[in-house]
Amino acid sequence: MARPITFLSDYGLEDDFVGVCHAVMTRIAPDARIVDLTHGLERHDVRTAAMVLRRSLPFCAPGVHLAVVDPGVGTARRAIALRTTDEDRLLVGPDNGLLSLAAQRFGGIAEVVDVTRSPHRLEPVSATFHGRDLFAPVAAALAAGAELAEAGDPIDADEIVRADMPLAFLDADAGELFAHAVGFDRFGNVMLDVEHAELTESGFRLGHGVAVNGRTGVYATTFADVAPGELLLYEDAYRTLALAVNRGSARDVLGLSRDDELRIRPR
Repeated sequence: MARPITFLSDYGLEDDFVGVCHAVMTRIAPDARIVDLTHGLERHDVRTAAMVLRRSLPFCAPGVHLAVVDPGVGTARRAIALRTTDEDRLLVGPDNGLLSLAAQRFGGIAEVVDVTRSPHRLEPVSATFHGRDLFAPVAAALAAGAELAEAGDPIDADEIVRADMPLAFLDADAGELFAHAVGFDRFGNVMLDVEHAELTESGFRLGHGVAVNGRTGVYATTFADVAPGELLLYEDAYRTLALAVNRGSARDVLGLSRDDELRIRPR
């Protein structure tokens, strides 16, 4: 039985890019179920795509996970496929940091190969559409049962490009959490670089006040726990710390851009 395939990209849905990748995979692995995670990512935004992949895959069955956000297509950047240490997941995509956070989420990299010259690729390989000619056929072949070791040339896991992320830290003496705005959604909610395990050490208590860059808010469970227009600090659906304004945009209220630092403390 074929492994399931998840597919994430910045291709959008206006053109035929996603559809033709589906067609290639279906020809090679007709029994594989393909789940589209998203194709609406900002063009060329590798880091946000890496975070989306990391937070989405725990909800997906172990299988083959294809991700293509590839501003360096046609250059010397490598194309890779890897196996995670935990759950035997296979990730396929460009070696530009896109796969690194998801691999870390599942225990790191157990095995990785360079698939640039993979025997599974389509010929001729376009210089600008590796999603169709390289990544999709490799992902489908792996889903159909091909061995990772035969899909490309082995490389050292330490050579893989890692996503460049800021790091949150807790100043216990000052009682302040220094976090960063690492992503935004369409509602203006702000994703921070603080996960649940780190939050438990921070001293924040539900229902109590917080100060965020000097602006007052509440550490709450959901948006309606505060009045319209009020700021709240909360754990989002992926158990990551986030900021929102009920019926508004935290991004606009706080005037944030990506990677801006926030000083958060209990009140």
